[in-house]
Amino acid sequence: MAFGFFKKKKKEGAREHYYSLAIKEVVKETADAITIVFEQPETPIEYKAGQFLTLIADINGESVRRAYSLSSSPYIEKDLAVTIKRVKGGVMSNYLNDTAKAGDVMKVMEPMGHFTTEFTADNKRHIVMFGGGSGITPLMSHAKSTMVQEPYSIVSLIYANRDINSIIFKETLRDLETKYEGRFRVIHILDNAPLEWQGPSGLLNHEMLTDLFERIPNWGIDKTTYIMCGPEGMMNNVETLLEKQNIPADRIFKESFVAGTINKESSTDTDVEISTQTVTIVYDDEEYEVVVNPNTHILDAALDMDIDLPYSCQSGLCTACRGKCVSGKVKMDEEEGLSQAEKDAGYVLPCVSHPLTDDVKIEIG
Repeated sequence: MAFGFFKKKKKEGAREHYYSLAIKEVVKETADAITIVFEQPETPIEYKAGQFLTLIADINGESVRRAYSLSSSPYIEKDLAVTIKRVKGGVMSNYLNDTAKAGDVMKVMEPMGHFTTEFTADNKRHIVMFGGGSGITPLMSHAKSTMVQEPYSIVSLIYANRDINSIIFKETLRDLETKYEGRFRVIHILDNAPLEWQGPSGLLNHEMLTDLFERIPNWGIDKTTYIMCGPEGMMNNVETLLEKQNIPADRIFKESFVAGTINKESSTDTDVEISTQTVTIVYDDEEYEVVVNPNTHILDAALDMDIDLPYSCQSGLCTACRGKCVSGKVKMDEEEGLSQAEKDAGYVLPCVSHPLTDDVKIEIG
């Protein structure tokens, strides 16, 4: 049983997990949203459309990390870009909107996330996107990538915002519609629309979604993929609509920016008491033994031992800490970040997990 940890030298040829990236440009998208463009390092960072970067900054003497979706496309832009909307009370989002500038250097964790798809040149599919507010960021990466990687595919984007001035990428979206006329279409919905507005307005409720659903091309279930990212209420409405339209769950993909409420008191394993257990964690070909107390999550216990595991949100949302439980049994307080297929395959989120047995082994990375 290990009660301490010493840092080992990085193995030759081991994968890099953290980077120091220079900010090349800060683009003011709206009054409360910016895009930070990072210069690629000498050895370019590879990523997939739909993944995110975790930015790390020292704010008021505390190390803060937050995950932000990449809005750039790995097939178009040379550099990496994340788009960050100011959030009321958001420590990192407000800090970056107020202070980020070209020439600054930030510590960044490697790209992560599973809100991705495989692009194939001979694919012929219709990707229907539902976005709200800053939820456009991963959808933008997907849309741009689809246009260049799948010339026979089309994209329909339903994008809801508070008002016309809060539309992130307004000009870029217009340019994409012009460049890929007939293949890329955006339907903007504004909660507070100006008098001259001719598009849909009001809340994106079930009635409006039903109407919009009838206005987009129907390529059939087998050739259509539905992806969504935005406020929880919007995504709940979209999921209800798709369910009533009899869209199979395996055709629907979502990315959530809002963590669910973690209830540490409840347990689906009422016949098993959570007690102190030793968990084996395998990361970067190294094996660690971590003692986890009943009121502590596996990730927190590992971090307390200075084991440098990947993490970002620590709330079961971003999946940066995702690992495969190859033996034993754990209980997750929050499962929203994982798909059913991932859970069936044995994946767990250590940031919200408790060991239930004494033989838990989790492989990360």
